[in-house]
Amino acid sequence: MKAQNASLAAPGGSVPAAGAPALAQPLNLIMPPMPLLKTYIVEDSVVIRDNLIATLEEMAPVSVVGSAVDEASALAWLSPSEAIYDLVIIDIFLRQGSGLGVLKQLRPLRTKASLVVLTNYATPDMRQRCLALGADRVFDKSHEIDALLDYCSGLAAAAH
Repeated sequence: MKAQNASLAAPGGSVPAAGAPALAQPLNLIMPPMPLLKTYIVEDSVVIRDNLIATLEEMAPVSVVGSAVDEASALAWLSPSEAIYDLVIIDIFLRQGSGLGVLKQLRPLRTKASLVVLTNYATPDMRQRCLALGADRVFDKSHEIDALLDYCSGLAAAAH
């Protein structure tokens, strides 16, 4: 009987009391995984873009489907009606053109995708300008990465 009880022992070595509830199943067996947000990034800095992609894909339900370094490239990929994405993360200052131009052009074409600005220039005036051009949210690269991750998780949960 002792060997049989040993197989029921909890990691600390104790045996569950008679009538105790069974151990819960791991969450990944109970709930289906959260869907990944198909995300497009408009960012001209290679270092920032690579770090952002690594952070988003590791810490949020995100799958990056593409990126651009300038306004024209971003609009060429994002504008066709067959382009499929849930979230666009846009920097304001780009190699050519600007994130403001991307926002201005995408808003009328927009389906259900969320448009987010991630910038080092998140002054109150710039935040208002981005929101007026159609951004759903504006995040500061230096201080609001956690808020961006939370926003991505909230979008994915809402789509779930």
